[in-house]
Formats: sequence, structure tokens, C-alpha cells
Amino acid sequence: MTIRQVGPEDHTAWLRLFAAYAAFYQIDLAPATAAAVWGWIHEPENLFWADLAVTAGGEAVGLVQYQLMHRSLGGSMTCYLSDLYVAPEARGAGAGRALIEHVRGFARQRGLPGVRWLTAESNTAARALYDTFAPRTEFVLYSIVP
Repeated sequence: MTIRQVGPEDHTAWLRLFAAYAAFYQIDLAPATAAAVWGWIHEPENLFWADLAVTAGGEAVGLVQYQLMHRSLGGSMTCYLSDLYVAPEARGAGAGRALIEHVRGFARQRGLPGVRWLTAESNTAARALYDTFAPRTEFVLYSIVP
């Protein structure tokens, strides 16, 4: 398994994985949303990255997207892992762990104090993996419409 940056030639593979990620969370991925995120990935001034887990046969089976985020109480930037998805047929083979480790390496190289992410309470399979990295925090997410 190789982890590599998403390139312009990866649009079809990226979109397949991103749409499956959205579907997992029961979100209808609008074409305009997918286009906006694809744009973020390829705008050099936008601090948003996307990488793929690719098998030895060249098939993209996992996706991770991450960005920098201000952490006011720490007085620094931190890495926010916004999206992580592994295709069902590839789960259990180490792609999820490899993608997280890749983002940890990204944070280490930049001297960032850590990597943070959220997941659904019901996402027990993913949480079993995440729990091997650190215990869950006590924080509760609120989301409101402006």
C-alpha cells in the first residue's frame, strides 16, 4: 500500500471515494460541493490536502483530506483531519492506519503539536482503529445554522 498526494489525473478515483464517504454519512454529495473541494485540493494557496491509499495494483482504496487549523488555547496551528474513508473491500488491510500515520508525519514535519478529527458516535469500526491512537476526548460537537 502506498500513500500519495491526489493529482489532477486522480479525479475519477477521488470522486468515487469522496462520494462513498458522503454516502456513508448519508449526505447527498452535490456536484458543486465536489467541485469546490476538488478546487481546494489543487489551489496552492489553500491549506487543504488530499491523499490516496493505493494498492500495489494501482487501485485507490482510501482517501484522507486534512487542513491546518488555528488552536487558540495552544497558540499554534494544528492539523485537522477532516475526511478519512477506506473502501469496504479494503478495510482491515491497514489502509486507514497508513492514512492516519501519513497525516501524523505531515504534522511532525511541520512541527505541529497534533492531529485532530471527529467521527460519528455510531462509527464503531472506525472508532476501534482510532482508539488505538488515543482515547476519545470529552468534547461534544454542536453545529448550528447561521
